[in-house]
Amino acid sequence: MKKSLLLLLLSLVLVVFMAACGGDDEPSDSGDTDDEDVTDTDDGGDADGDDGDAAEESTSGGTLIYARGGDSQSLDFASTQDGESSRITLQIYESLLRFNENSFEVEPSLAESWEVADDNVTYTFKLREGVKFHDGTDFNAEAVLTNYERWSDPSHEFAFTDDGYAYSVYGNQFGGFKGDEGHIIDEINIINDYEIEFVLKEPFGAFLQNVAMSYFAITSPAALAEHGPAINENPVGTGPFKFVSWTKDDNITLDKFEDYWMEGYPKLDRVIFQVIPDNSARLTALRAGEIDIMDGLNPDDYETIQNEAGLQAFERETNNFGYLGFNLEREPFDNVLVRKAMHHAVDKEGLISLLYAGLAEPAKNPLPPAYLGYNDSLTPYEYNPELARELLAEAGFEDGFEFDLWAMPVARPYMPDAERAAEVLQANFADIGLTANIVTMEWATYLDEVSAGSQDVFMLGWSGTNGDSDYFLGNLLGTQGIPDSNSTFYSNADVDALLAEARTTVDEGERAALYEEALAIIHEDTPMITLVHSIPVLAGSDRVKNYVPHLSTSEPLTFVELAE
Repeated sequence: MKKSLLLLLLSLVLVVFMAACGGDDEPSDSGDTDDEDVTDTDDGGDADGDDGDAAEESTSGGTLIYARGGDSQSLDFASTQDGESSRITLQIYESLLRFNENSFEVEPSLAESWEVADDNVTYTFKLREGVKFHDGTDFNAEAVLTNYERWSDPSHEFAFTDDGYAYSVYGNQFGGFKGDEGHIIDEINIINDYEIEFVLKEPFGAFLQNVAMSYFAITSPAALAEHGPAINENPVGTGPFKFVSWTKDDNITLDKFEDYWMEGYPKLDRVIFQVIPDNSARLTALRAGEIDIMDGLNPDDYETIQNEAGLQAFERETNNFGYLGFNLEREPFDNVLVRKAMHHAVDKEGLISLLYAGLAEPAKNPLPPAYLGYNDSLTPYEYNPELARELLAEAGFEDGFEFDLWAMPVARPYMPDAERAAEVLQANFADIGLTANIVTMEWATYLDEVSAGSQDVFMLGWSGTNGDSDYFLGNLLGTQGIPDSNSTFYSNADVDALLAEARTTVDEGERAALYEEALAIIHEDTPMITLVHSIPVLAGSDRVKNYVPHLSTSEPLTFVELAE
């Protein structure tokens, strides 16, 4: 955990940075900053944090091994929603903007500043000069345009739609694709090599948040031309680390990019992301010094790690929810009475007590409690097996039925032990006369099959990556998200209309009311059993310095060092 002195230094750096950005006299969302001050802050100084003693102990170089429960699905960030993929792509790629290491506050990245016109629909980004892609080509406005056109235009030469590429997150975040009525981006204009203009069709409250998302990072156009559909296994970005190799279901190796634009960074020479499926095995490897950081720490081990010599524990803020989704295209899950019955069958408090060691709370909305529009007035689906049996009888299933319960093969931030969770849920369903057969498979296959609709009932979850409510609701429950992110296949025209209106509403109070109304409809339809909001925990060697877990579940390792 971070020391109090570290927190003080980070606060002082933030104050200096904000002062450099123009102080209180300048609109906070303008991004119009003094270029030299931005560059100086980004290029190091104390921006990476840590106290003086740690800095003396740290050394540049070395190989950091980060262990995780499952492999990545793809290294083409825009065409996957997999958190294990973004963990890697954040090291290789960069977006025009980025998020502060402790929040979803937007900061400069490949764009060193930006301006918003008085019409609130014209955004001009001044791009950072002298930035190189890992293949040695120049980053510029043409590269930005190529990437945005690739995601928005299914007929673009680099869209690779015939090879199965889909960009559902782009469609959800920007209201559709080129030619769609709801597509919020009207035009993108190159002003010069290092200045680019986005013109929207109407004001869009989350535009800057969306631009900062890791999904919309910039790939080398030359690499897209060279590798074509194989770009998902040959990533080329501008980030602190460049791709070296990928041994499926084993490891991904990245090396320091020597020509990285942030002078003096990254500190590490190499990062290896190692797959170790079992939580306990990862902890054993950490204790043996075989790895440096592990994700998916069992909550029961968290307190022990905090007091264990040579190790340190980390927390991420609550920014997720885990759920059990119904395939609404399959009987009997197309029956709302069946779905409500199964929701009432689940003992969420019991699940939390058994698996989360107090590091979770029951979920009643498919949205974290701190998010805009969270509907606290909804009555949760209480644990009530008797009511569940009554609803099943009303639906014509008084004798129950048998179904497949798909369980994730990996630990996720919202579900640290999916196998045990599935067993608990299986017992809950047995109490109301339902037979759940637990099914699992390799992680990438699991995600592919869920998107294909092969499942009956499936376990998944969602973590926020931009701090905006639409990222949860639009992707998971909007018709536009079917099938890639909306794997329940839930489609409600009223919900779609409310979410569309909320996207183009700038007033936060109005947006909140729209989300609350949408959540009320979703709650009544119950396309999923909302299970928990968790506090994800990680562990690492005390040799690891300047590692700050981001609440989005993935963070660049630019400033991380290893002590001797």
